[in-house]
Amino acid sequence: MPYLVSLVLVVFGLVVSGALVMGTWRALRRLARARAVLLARVGDRTGLLTARVAALRVAVAQRRRSDLDEASSPRTI
Repeated sequence: MPYLVSLVLVVFGLVVSGALVMGTWRALRRLARARAVLLARVGDRTGLLTARVAALRVAVAQRRRSDLDEASSPRTI
């Protein structure tokens, strides 16, 4: 009968290990979902920031061109 105690302990160990693995698996899935949401938000904000920088570059270039055009033409009153 000593093998019965060993068998019960092995089964108990497997059950505990399975519970720990399942808990870890759930935590990793939650972490993966949170990571995906975070990366999506950061990507969206980065894209918006890139668009704003591009718009500012265009506005500055247009302003420089208009300033250069005004400086080359004579002023009339």
